[in-house]
Amino acid sequence: MTVLIWTLAIALSVHLLSILVVLVRKSRTEPATTATVRPPVTILRPLCGAENNLAETLNSGFALDWPNYEVVFCVASPSDPAIEIARSCMAAHPQSAARLLIGEDVFSVNPKMNNLVKGWRSAQHDWIVIADSNVLMPADYLQRLFARWTPGTGLVCSPPIGSAPQGFAAELECAWLNSFQARWQLLADTAGFGFAQGKSMLLNRQVMARAGGFERLGGEIAEDAAATHVIRQIGLKVRLAREPFEQPLGRRSLGSVWKRQLRWARLRRSSFPLVFVPELFAGGALPILALAILTAFGVCSQLTFALYVLAWYGGEILLSKAFHWHIGRMTPLAMILRDLALPVLWVAAWFGDSFVWRGNPMTVASGTQARAPATMRIRRIVDKTKERAKALATLRH
Repeated sequence: MTVLIWTLAIALSVHLLSILVVLVRKSRTEPATTATVRPPVTILRPLCGAENNLAETLNSGFALDWPNYEVVFCVASPSDPAIEIARSCMAAHPQSAARLLIGEDVFSVNPKMNNLVKGWRSAQHDWIVIADSNVLMPADYLQRLFARWTPGTGLVCSPPIGSAPQGFAAELECAWLNSFQARWQLLADTAGFGFAQGKSMLLNRQVMARAGGFERLGGEIAEDAAATHVIRQIGLKVRLAREPFEQPLGRRSLGSVWKRQLRWARLRRSSFPLVFVPELFAGGALPILALAILTAFGVCSQLTFALYVLAWYGGEILLSKAFHWHIGRMTPLAMILRDLALPVLWVAAWFGDSFVWRGNPMTVASGTQARAPATMRIRRIVDKTKERAKALATLRH
């Protein structure tokens, strides 16, 4: 019994210590010299479908405090409804350097990379940011990324922070993204084990050439996991922005939130299994449930139980307030439901490999897309045929 009580005390201590470390990390200031370096930048924004708040997030990319940058929208399908929104945003900012590229080059199992490769190849600058279409860019977006490009860095990224939720499902996603996932990612970065997050990634063309080229990001089902691996392989670090960037959520359904979290969990389990294993103990469900049992049997008082729960979730709320992350009336309930779902999510991640990303059925087991494997093989044959034809034409000339 004493061992269990000490275990619960340690669990709370680790939880609160993680919050304290992230708060201390936030208070650090960046070196003044890094903020003055402002090279030209290409921002690649992959588009797929008309998402919530899409016009707002895309327009935010045209109001950055940066002297020279271009925005390149990449769309795979010519019938994608996001094209009209992107064109409207470009028309509203005629003074800005912006382009829209349509089509895909199928070279990997990752549809996002197949969409983006054309943008990477046509980028006018060596500093390239890949930013998802649902990322809201503040005016100092690029400053915050470049401030973290210190010696030994090969990639700077940022986890998403949920904002502007509508309905309880979106509140739940905020609780998952903000004081839980973002906290642990920022903690890992502070400890020197930062890993990439595909929402916002600052890359350098020369660094990626040294790592084997952009195409290596398509070597795995998730480009952020691939980026983490290739950057570490060349002896460089992945670092995170001091303060993450917002993702306006709008309205969500409980089903969509669960599917998204399950997809990410299965990808983490596949890409970083040793890191994924302890996630089972990261939430408050197991220690609070154990303490509730001890309280029911009279081992601990009800006051102890109440103070324990208050300390656990009060720490998360204080963290959110310090970063100005969303806090609403349903936030405490969303945090509790999130922690109750975490063990179920962890188990579900081990018993299954498939998921759906933007209409594309995929699997983490084989590293291949589940959809139309024959079509993929045909595309590869066609691509190889084109390459051979080009080679023959060059020889004839």
